[in-house]
Amino acid sequence: MLVRYFAAAMHAAQVAEETISCGDVNSNSWAAGGVSLGALLDRILELHPPSDDPTRPSLAQVLDLSSFLVDEVSVRDRNTSLAESATVDILPPFAGG
Repeated sequence: MLVRYFAAAMHAAQVAEETISCGDVNSNSWAAGGVSLGALLDRILELHPPSDDPTRPSLAQVLDLSSFLVDEVSVRDRNTSLAESATVDILPPFAGG
């Protein structure tokens, strides 16, 4: 899956985008037809542990406030299955909202 980070999410993860294979996500978290959004987010947090840099936001906090697009469609349910070919956009609140 292609994961793209925007604004505070990009600052917290220190990367604009990355590819994460379904095989890299914990097999206990597989949903019917693919890996769940929640399992992907858990894996992202494993890949980007908290920083000692006080100017960098916590990725966990950013993810808690973010909305997500999967293949350009808004997704709120973290149990949503993702295909290996999916593009997941992580969108934190912009301009105060």
